[in-house]
Amino acid sequence: MKAIRFIPLSALALLVWWMLWFMVMGSLMSIEELNFTIRPALAGDGGQATWPLLPTWPTLQPLVQLLLDTPQFFVMFWNTFRLVMPSILGQLVFGAPAAWALSRFRFRGRRILITVYIALMLMPFQVTMVPNFLVMDRLGMMGSIWAVVLPFAFSAFPVFIMLKGFDAVPRAILEAASIDGAGPLRTFVSVGLPLGMPSILAAVVLGFLEVWGAIEQPMIFLSDPATWPLSLFLPQIVAEELGLAMVASLFMLLPAALFFFFGQKYLELGIQATGIKE
Repeated sequence: MKAIRFIPLSALALLVWWMLWFMVMGSLMSIEELNFTIRPALAGDGGQATWPLLPTWPTLQPLVQLLLDTPQFFVMFWNTFRLVMPSILGQLVFGAPAAWALSRFRFRGRRILITVYIALMLMPFQVTMVPNFLVMDRLGMMGSIWAVVLPFAFSAFPVFIMLKGFDAVPRAILEAASIDGAGPLRTFVSVGLPLGMPSILAAVVLGFLEVWGAIEQPMIFLSDPATWPLSLFLPQIVAEELGLAMVASLFMLLPAALFFFFGQKYLELGIQATGIKE
């Protein structure tokens, strides 16, 4: 039975790893070898691409070209962090108290408000794009990084993730804190945040991955190429620079992969916490 499960899972894992191997090996190939292997398929003339397991003559030329001859790459790399960090901070500052209030306070309209959050979470960006555009234009923020940061900072998805994590906090602990004289704010800081940390970190990991790979929001709200993130750098690479595209894709994938690798434990704990019933 285990072998039956192992075979399809191994095939899927090899498929994912092959894509990564394809990218890594492509970043070590010369432009001549890339033209020989995959250019026939990209040219659109009916040719077939071939891909060797290892480069025939490994070279660091694409890496040198990216790090030494492409200064706009570093500008966009830094721009990406300028978008990611305020967005994640905003999700924590505004999302965590909102999730705690929806989880632990009982007030009229609470269920309706939660339903609204869920509806907003399920809406794709194409639905909210026009309202966001009109709001940012009225606020005079179009073209600035805040036109991208603020919609992410007030996103409904992190609130929903943290809400489910706060729901798992035992009510007995909250009652004990109340007996000790802790008010709502102190209970949130001293009890809610520590016990809800798995769901908070899970929201941080998912938020980082979402903002890091965002394409449509920067493309619409940022008109100045000097403010573009790294996700808009790759489409600017011309077809004649396949090696540069491979290395740039690898560098863009690396922070997200590392963040997911180190945050995977917290992501799993957060998902487990959302399924705990008191």
